[in-house]
Amino acid sequence: MQANLLYIDPSVTTYLIQAIAGVAIAVGAGLAIYFRKAKKKMNEKLGIDENKNKEVESDDIEFKE
Repeated sequence: MQANLLYIDPSVTTYLIQAIAGVAIAVGAGLAIYFRKAKKKMNEKLGIDENKNKEVESDDIEFKE
């Protein structure tokens, strides 16, 4: 009996790496969105205001002549 050998073309490995990277990025983005929402809900329950120390610029436009 002769063993069947599997040949993997270099282009197949490139596509495989791209697919794995795409899945990893999608999972990472999904986790980031989930944790951001969870943090927001936790801050609301604890009464923490994330924006209390932030400075906000006004949207007024001044024209100088």
